[in-house]
This record gives sequence, structure tokens and C-alpha cells, in this order.
Amino acid sequence: MTNKIKEVIVVEGKDDTKRIRAAVNADTIETRGSAVDEDTLALIEKVAQSRGIIIFTDPDFSGEKIRKIVTEVVPNAKHAFLKKSQAVPERAHGSLGVEHASPQAIREALENVYTVDDNPVETITTEDLLHYGLMGGNGAKQRRRRLSEHLNIGYVNAKQLKHRLAMFQISRDDFIKAMKEIEEEN
Repeated sequence: MTNKIKEVIVVEGKDDTKRIRAAVNADTIETRGSAVDEDTLALIEKVAQSRGIIIFTDPDFSGEKIRKIVTEVVPNAKHAFLKKSQAVPERAHGSLGVEHASPQAIREALENVYTVDDNPVETITTEDLLHYGLMGGNGAKQRRRRLSEHLNIGYVNAKQLKHRLAMFQISRDDFIKAMKEIEEEN
């Protein structure tokens, strides 16, 4: 296995930890679900000061809730995202999760982490989002999903998209390039 990842990876549960450790050499902190307790948040905050953290939660509502809670405590946390298609359980029942991802998908997500910019500059406007059909219209949700997967920023609604693009400092050029590639796929 490769060198140890410096940052501690924040995951939801013990199955996520097992899957992460099968893919990379890393330490984890488990939130044990979306009701993150104060002791866990205090531990995350302490570890963030000495080693940094990477938030790597499931690509679903609960995962986004945890991401938001932890980001409030550690605003400069790094973020890793899985595409929903990479987190599907093998059996029909069960929910999306890091524990279902392949080691390769986990490694790729951790190679492409985003760091939140403390002073985000919005280079992509609401007009851009409207122009590319990412809000307010037929197919907007599907286009947002495809853009989110293409940029590997996790799925967001229209309101959150503009914020996340700024937060991760996605350049206007990268945004336009991604949208053109998505349009060419059709």
C-alpha cells in the first residue's frame, strides 16, 4: 500500500472505515450517522488542527447533512466525493454508501479532493446556470447531476450548485468545458 494519507478521513460508519482502509493507508473518524454528537465534533476539530481532515460521506441526503455539520466546525476541511453510481450496493436493498465503492473509486475520489476557499469568488453566474439549463426548466435536475458527477463535487440542487462551484473555486473555463463535454455526450 502507498504512503499514509496525512489527513484523517471523516466517514459515517465502521463499514466505510473498512472499505477506506482496503483502498488506502489512512486513519478515519466515524460520525456514526447524521446525528453527529458533540464529542465526535470536538475530536474532529482537534484532529483538523494537527493533521487536517477530509470529509468523505455517502452521496445521499444524510451524507450531505454530515458534510454540512462538520464543515461548520472545520470550515477549511477538504472534501472527497463519490458519484452515486460508484456507491450502489450489490444487492437491490440497502442504501448508497462509501462501503459499496470499489477501492479504485475511493482512491480516485481521494486523489481529487477539494479544499474550501475561505473567500470564494463567484465566477459562474446565475445567468450561466440558466444559459446551460441547470436551473428552472425541463431536464435541469439531470444536467446538474451530470455536471456534479463530471466535476466530482457531489450532487446539489440549483441553489447549492452556484455556492459549491464558488466554494471549490471551479473556474469559469472548467465549468464551460464540462458543460460542452456533457452536451457532446447527448
